[in-house]
Amino acid sequence: MSWIDKTNRLVARSPVGRWFRLEGSGAQVERAGSKFSIELRAGLTIFVAMAYIISTNALILTDSGGPCDCDREQFGATCEDDPAYTTCLQGMKLDMITATCAISCLACIAMGLLANLPIALAPGMGLNAYFAYTVVGFHGTGKVSYQNALAAVCIEGIIFFALSILGIRQWFARIIPASLKTATGTGIGIYLAFIGLQSSAGIGLITSSSSTLVELGGCPPEYRDENNVCTSHHMQGGPMWLGVMGLILIGTLLLYRFKGAILIGIFLVAIISWPRPTAVTYFPHTQAGDEAFDFFKKVVTFHPIKSTLAQFHWDLTTGDFWIALITFLYVDILDCTGTMFSMAKFGGYMNERTQDFEGSSVAFLVDSISITIGSVFGSSPVTAFIESGAGIAEGGRTGITTVITGIMFFIALFFAPIFASFPPWATGPALIIVGSMMMQNVTQINWRYVGDALPAFITIIMIPFGYSIGYGLIAGIGSFIAINSLVYVVFKLSRGRIVPPNFEERDDWVGFVTRGGFKSNIPSWMFWVAGKKRQSVVSDHSTADASINDNIEAELKQITINSRQDLVYRE
Repeated sequence: MSWIDKTNRLVARSPVGRWFRLEGSGAQVERAGSKFSIELRAGLTIFVAMAYIISTNALILTDSGGPCDCDREQFGATCEDDPAYTTCLQGMKLDMITATCAISCLACIAMGLLANLPIALAPGMGLNAYFAYTVVGFHGTGKVSYQNALAAVCIEGIIFFALSILGIRQWFARIIPASLKTATGTGIGIYLAFIGLQSSAGIGLITSSSSTLVELGGCPPEYRDENNVCTSHHMQGGPMWLGVMGLILIGTLLLYRFKGAILIGIFLVAIISWPRPTAVTYFPHTQAGDEAFDFFKKVVTFHPIKSTLAQFHWDLTTGDFWIALITFLYVDILDCTGTMFSMAKFGGYMNERTQDFEGSSVAFLVDSISITIGSVFGSSPVTAFIESGAGIAEGGRTGITTVITGIMFFIALFFAPIFASFPPWATGPALIIVGSMMMQNVTQINWRYVGDALPAFITIIMIPFGYSIGYGLIAGIGSFIAINSLVYVVFKLSRGRIVPPNFEERDDWVGFVTRGGFKSNIPSWMFWVAGKKRQSVVSDHSTADASINDNIEAELKQITINSRQDLVYRE
């Protein structure tokens, strides 16, 4: 027995192993295949895959201008000609690096310790861009101030907390049709791969195009215009080919089931990219490259939050404030719900009977509290990260994975120059690999019945093309309701005589929703207040619901048979 096996066995039998339900811990319900060494590797993989958020989130939120201001009549609407304003922005950027590391650390550790899930949390991409460029506006040119926007984020977290306490977020997740949940995971996989192919967080193989929206890129940085579009020298960029080599390396290592394949690929490409006098350097001899290299050379540094801490302005009277709040609410709830359920299905701990996963209530509570704490630090909404799939692919099954990710974010508070310098073409291959792994569930979609298949397909394509998990789910749910409502109306008006030819092959949505009983969505504390036991109440309702669903299903099938016989008789 190797020292790794001995360590795994020792940790599994300790109170830590029993708390996280490691395999061999003796816990009532163990997480199959979970080992301490694998969890460590998975947590580190997630951190490296999402380390880009440290610098990216800081850059995006700094573009909002934050609490900085100037005489806009003298220096213009964006204050770019004011030296004092520029200095203030530089300080804010360092504040946001610290804030991003701090809230990600707290959120990940809380998710791991309390919910025991390998799902990492951090300020969400997309939501931060909406916060900076739409709500607050570039350098404060929007209709809502930075301080007022933070108040909206804080209120969003409080509302989410109330919804989670009452079980409404769990109930909402339950009523999403099974085909759409599966499609969400597939769409997220394509979304991840699409991100991994772009230049902002990937290998740069795909760039934007004015005529075809996207096209093959891969050109050196000096041959890109201000919109990051390749003007010439397509497929000749060194970083792009280094990223492709990283993709092939990770794929080959995974083929032989080499432990830590994703992590090895990321680190190898990053180390190759750090020296300056090369064609694949992450620090070219430009103004931006020089600034990044100067920050990288610091290695160890810590900057306390000075200008963005608790900068709230509680002006709730403007319509723009409420528009921003509502947008944060529906986009974030769909993003977070879709990501968590997709990661749960990908990790194999989804309960197929209840279509829920263990720890979902606590996970939603942690998410809501993290949003509120993040707003105190001056950050946009915190949400679940799809990069968690990289850790799950490495074998992460418990909250130890997320705790390790949180610890790495804590270390990044002091080593931010290193962890913020992983080039996108180093992490891009990992996103592509994880995207391919998440495609395997597409076969579980009910492709036989158009009422299930078409909304699922719309969900799959709208997540990457709409560049939003939330918008993809909205499109899928909307099309599902529209199509199946028409079928239901025709069914009722014809008294069950006119139904689709393969009506009996549809997913039983009513049975799917009630399977396990809606009572299972009610938090345990409500049962305690009512003086009842959850298990007995849920099991009773589950049995009753199952019986009712069987009767409904039998009646619908008989109606379908009768209607078909009637049509044959008429012919």
